[in-house]
Amino acid sequence: MATNNSSANTAQHLVVITGASRGMGRAMAEQLLARPGHTLICISRGSSPELAAAPVGEGSSLQQWTHDLDDASVAARQLSAWLAGVEAGRYASATLINNAGVIARPAPLSDAELPDLARRKVLNISSGLGRNAMASQAPYCAAKAGMDHFSRALALEEAHSPHGARVVSLAPGVIDTDMQVQLRGGDPAKFPDRERFTRMQSEGMLATPPVAAARVLAYLDRADFGSNPVADVRDN
Repeated sequence: MATNNSSANTAQHLVVITGASRGMGRAMAEQLLARPGHTLICISRGSSPELAAAPVGEGSSLQQWTHDLDDASVAARQLSAWLAGVEAGRYASATLINNAGVIARPAPLSDAELPDLARRKVLNISSGLGRNAMASQAPYCAAKAGMDHFSRALALEEAHSPHGARVVSLAPGVIDTDMQVQLRGGDPAKFPDRERFTRMQSEGMLATPPVAAARVLAYLDRADFGSNPVADVRDN
């Protein structure tokens, strides 16, 4: 476990990130870990040596838990047990960043009773394809559209709860990921939009994972986070 405990006076923030072993998820984890006073629990199918070796901010620490989130119940039980051992008032905020490609209720974090907790946030990483359909990508489009509507419903539930979490399903823009490589290598006869994705890459329109991560974290830090449960990093 990476840790830097040189200051006991640094305000502490808990962040749970799923899908943090590569791509934008790992970039977000690295950038958060470099901030002071952040406890990161990163849940992925495998651990990341690069993340384990990343710089650690003052008072920050990292745990990497390996779980297949196709069945999120095991990770939820581990998180419940871990939260049960958290002392009252330890964290000023708790944030769930659901970056993994699954749709699961963000329990137990959303239901956790952490005394004196000032803020709770749930950030679901969505996609523009959840809002604009594309041929040959029906399952992905449907999953992201479902995440958007799930987030709308969860936001309504949390709005009626004391100290409810602020919930956002956020499209991070177009990122140069493994998925983009697969799309550019697709059969044009089966994927009519292949040329558009090839052009975006050749014209430098794709953000790198670190740049996209910085944009997402900047949105997470916005004072109006949660005012719109379905949003885009390019929103003003």
